[in-house]
Amino acid sequence: MGEAPAFVVDNLLQNQDGFGSKSKGCNTTTTIGDKTYVIGGGNDESTLSVEVQIFDKTTGNCVTPIVLGTKPNTCKGLSAVSLNDDRILIVKKGSTPDDCIWFLEVDTRFVREQKKIQGTDVVAWSKGARGYAEKPVVISGPSGVGKGTLISMFMKEFPSMFGFSVSHTTRAPRCMEKDGVHYHFTERSIMEKEIKDGKFLEYASVHGNLYGTSIEAVEVVTDAGKRCILDIDVQGARSVKASSLEAIFIFICPPSMEELEKRLRSRGTETEEQILKRLRNAKTEMEQGHSSGIFDHILYNDNLDECYESLKKLLGLDGAAAATQRSAPQGIDLPTDHSVSKMDNKVIINCGTPELKKASKNLIVLDVSSLKGGAPGRTRGLDVYAIDSFSDGLNGINQTS
Repeated sequence: MGEAPAFVVDNLLQNQDGFGSKSKGCNTTTTIGDKTYVIGGGNDESTLSVEVQIFDKTTGNCVTPIVLGTKPNTCKGLSAVSLNDDRILIVKKGSTPDDCIWFLEVDTRFVREQKKIQGTDVVAWSKGARGYAEKPVVISGPSGVGKGTLISMFMKEFPSMFGFSVSHTTRAPRCMEKDGVHYHFTERSIMEKEIKDGKFLEYASVHGNLYGTSIEAVEVVTDAGKRCILDIDVQGARSVKASSLEAIFIFICPPSMEELEKRLRSRGTETEEQILKRLRNAKTEMEQGHSSGIFDHILYNDNLDECYESLKKLLGLDGAAAATQRSAPQGIDLPTDHSVSKMDNKVIINCGTPELKKASKNLIVLDVSSLKGGAPGRTRGLDVYAIDSFSDGLNGINQTS
């Protein structure tokens, strides 16, 4: 904490537009209430880093907040627009189509919760994504109930529609295991910090090593146009339920404990002690599965084919819908030089050349009225379409950068 840098004071002294945004040099400033968020920082003449500082005009001090979420890569410039006083939309100049729209959350529910945990100023990054996504599917149930078999049947029938998130672990890779394929192998200190920063949906310590499912791992599956399946225990499902992830929770039950014991013994892979332990755990999981309020649906796997058909019906895959495949979301292709404006719940990106005032300019509209999700995952729900500058209703738009 200290005095505000000169460039912040200069920006504050200038007349800002109606959205409290202003660009100067390699930074963009956006004012929300008593705070001005300074985004950007010079690396060299061609690129800038995406750093964040907060100038609090009530104290006259500049603060460097804790920054959560996945930080954007360097770029050639930034434009900023405040949205609903809780987040700032950032348009990166000179970026790839799938990397140009980001959100800096400054007062969302996630940020407020993290401020209480961290005890200081917090902001959080979230990458913007077009359209919506199918809710991930969380499948839980006792060991031996047939979860793996049901999921394998899904993957065989719908290989391009479903995908698994790759879990993280702090244990060392085993023979033939590949990083990013079988697990994301990481250091314990790194994983512990990311857990503290709210980046994990669920985690557990097993035999001295950490295992867990990160929000980013689920988002990567969704980015590929697939629906993510999570095969986790009841405790993990409880953690996911308490997170910001909107999912469908399904619990698979055996027809009876006697039948479950028969299935476990028929596998011939565990000792007597291991079987008895699994049966004790199964009894506890069955009780929690029925009474915890975690699960949206409970299915009994007394007949594998019938249970599979019931599972497909729950997910809308029992008819013509089964042939539908969601394509991966497309990015937004923007030229390096553009300006950004806002009207109501629409952000207007002007990709035209300012000198050609007589010509109709290429305008891209970002409709941000139905945003969902957010840090530390994606912000989805962007609707993108093109118009020209003479469309009705665009008069009076003020340029922000």
